[in-house]
Amino acid sequence: MVKRVTVSAEASDLIAQLKKRFGDLMFHQSGGCCDGSQPMCFEKGDFKVGESDVCLGSIDDCEFWMSKDQFEYWKYTQLNIVITKGRGSSFSLEIPTGFRFITQSRMFTEEELNNLEPLKLVE
Repeated sequence: MVKRVTVSAEASDLIAQLKKRFGDLMFHQSGGCCDGSQPMCFEKGDFKVGESDVCLGSIDDCEFWMSKDQFEYWKYTQLNIVITKGRGSSFSLEIPTGFRFITQSRMFTEEELNNLEPLKLVE
């Protein structure tokens, strides 16, 4: 199965640091509020997902969510979560570290589209 969302080694290291401090985490792809469309990292359960959200998969055992409406624009792309130096202006947990998560994307091939991990809906 092809993953819909992946994570760079550097971003994975930052996630591990955040997990040590905060415990279980989750991500939600921002739809443009607060800091453009960066992925937001929260303590698991601090961001309330609902019927209008879908889970694209997990990165480092952290569920990665986005709204169904936004997913319609991203459904043909694989998201890769990376970090960059700098402080964003969001509520995401990594902001005080001097880094911020960024989403990079690429289009799936036709073969990959036929082998994607299934989406998870709110139970």
